[in-house]
Amino acid sequence: MMDRQDIDQLALRLVSLVPPGLAHAHQDLRTNFGDVLAHGLRRLDLVTREEFDVQSQLLARTRAKVEELERRVADLETIAASRGS
Repeated sequence: MMDRQDIDQLALRLVSLVPPGLAHAHQDLRTNFGDVLAHGLRRLDLVTREEFDVQSQLLARTRAKVEELERRVADLETIAASRGS
């Protein structure tokens, strides 16, 4: 998830897009952009990178196990079919 420093950097980037005529409002805009971004991100149902990586690894192991079980079932079906002939 984004930390406060990331949010501040994004707010700075948004402020840099404000026309120069509004330079006096840059600090207020920076603060407001930061607050709005932080609030919006809190409302999202996000997971941390660590949690995502753990779930990805779990999914990979589960997928490998399913593939192994599918191979075993296919082998057993072949054996059963040859015995039934």
